Amino acid sequence: MTLDETNRSIIRLLQVDGRRAYADIAKEVGLSEAAVRQRVRRMLDTGVIQIVAVTDQIQMGYPRAAMIAINVDGDVQAAAAKIAAIDEVDYLVSTAGGIDLLAEVFATHDEHLFDLLNRIRAVPGVRHAQTYMYFKIHKQTYQWGTHDQHSAIRD
Repeated sequence: MTLDETNRSIIRLLQVDGRRAYADIAKEVGLSEAAVRQRVRRMLDTGVIQIVAVTDQIQMGYPRAAMIAINVDGDVQAAAAKIAAIDEVDYLVSTAGGIDLLAEVFATHDEHLFDLLNRIRAVPGVRHAQTYMYFKIHKQTYQWGTHDQHSAIRD
């Protein structure tokens, strides 16, 4: 799906308030409510966007958060599939450089985090997993992909 400037404007508005009425969005972008609804539906159906409730992990009972750097011997994709199946892993990416995978995890307490780390280390192929516990999140944003594409380019 190709994103035109109107789609990007709709996304920006939904990132601020995912429950915003289509009629309000339509006024902002100069389309009919039906056209906005159709565009949003198409972006949802093609996986361009998701509209979800974002929670505060501490208030949800998960005060322990960490990033785990994982090195794998052998098939990284097979290890990633097994790690991705662990419920407490909410973000998992393959990386370039000195590590193969980064996993973000949330746990209810230290023993839970310890158990989680052991489950990750038990995945076939995992050679090393190093944990970086979060003390404080200084910035968390959901504004990906809506910035001016050329604003990051410097003369």
